[in-house]
Amino acid sequence: MHGCRILLTSFQKVILMQVKLHANATTTPRIRKYIQESDKPVRTLARELGVAETTIRIWRDRDSVEDRSHTAQNLQTTLSKDQEWLAVELRKMLLLSLDDLLVVVRKFINAKASRSGLDRCLRRHGVSRLKDLIPETAPKPSPKQFKEYDPGYVHVDLKYLPQMPDEDQRRYIFVGIDRATRWVYLQIMPDKTAASASLFLRNLLEKAPFKVKTILTDNGKEFTDRFCATGQREPTGKHVFDQNCTVHNIEHRLIKPMHPQTNGMVERFNGRIAAILKRTTFESAQDLEDTMHRYELVYNQHIPQKALKHLTPMDKLKEFHQLKPNLFKKRPTNRRGPNTRNLLQGLLTEICNWS
Repeated sequence: MHGCRILLTSFQKVILMQVKLHANATTTPRIRKYIQESDKPVRTLARELGVAETTIRIWRDRDSVEDRSHTAQNLQTTLSKDQEWLAVELRKMLLLSLDDLLVVVRKFINAKASRSGLDRCLRRHGVSRLKDLIPETAPKPSPKQFKEYDPGYVHVDLKYLPQMPDEDQRRYIFVGIDRATRWVYLQIMPDKTAASASLFLRNLLEKAPFKVKTILTDNGKEFTDRFCATGQREPTGKHVFDQNCTVHNIEHRLIKPMHPQTNGMVERFNGRIAAILKRTTFESAQDLEDTMHRYELVYNQHIPQKALKHLTPMDKLKEFHQLKPNLFKKRPTNRRGPNTRNLLQGLLTEICNWS
């Protein structure tokens, strides 16, 4: 019997070089198989092999001779089920990157949330790929990177809105986004005429804390007379939108025809709006407009962005103001009031009501 134990021990040395055993293992796969095939009493086998009787019972009850995984079967997560649900809805609604979503979750949902835990949460719920969440109608982001710009280069575009039950016709949302800070201004208009585009421009100039130097738009009739009955031509400068730009010493640039990706920054923001419209049921035109303006405030003041090194657009404006105050006509400040203090918390409540 002593020889048998020496033989098993020698075999164990060979096995240990080939099989990764648990650090506290007292048996090898060969010994475990021997235990499973032996008819000897538990006590006898324990004495023979120099192991505890519990070890004999464990391996006799198993069908395999391999160690089981010691990974926790139920992975601990900082987020509760309700918190996970809110995080997932924010991901789908705001189309935030993992890092930006983590900042929002830590600030408004659970301060102890971890990046890895949030990533697992998104994977479990099938929302780990932002590309899969963007509506098919949204244009694909351009791979071209923008060069560094100061505040004042504004991309402008518009998007039609769904007609509400209390409306006779659909309306349009005009959007302006600053290239350097991602600051956004939006306004809902009854139509997309040149007069509406010009009114939007005037209101944009009033709201923007920085001096607008350049406006980039597409070639729509509301922005330019580049296209006419005879085809494409050079803009005459007589279009009302061009005239308003001239009055304010603003350069009006047009994207290349049939290349909407040139204005991709505002197009991507419109993609976010499209996602909200797709997932939300509005009771009225006013309900839709209120939701759009709430999102505008959330976007500007509460959502950090990876492109801005995890600053919010308002934080980036303040940073630029400290470095280059001459670019501004007024100090950028957060909008205050009872409707903005707990803005994101209110948005979370709205998400709960949508379910």
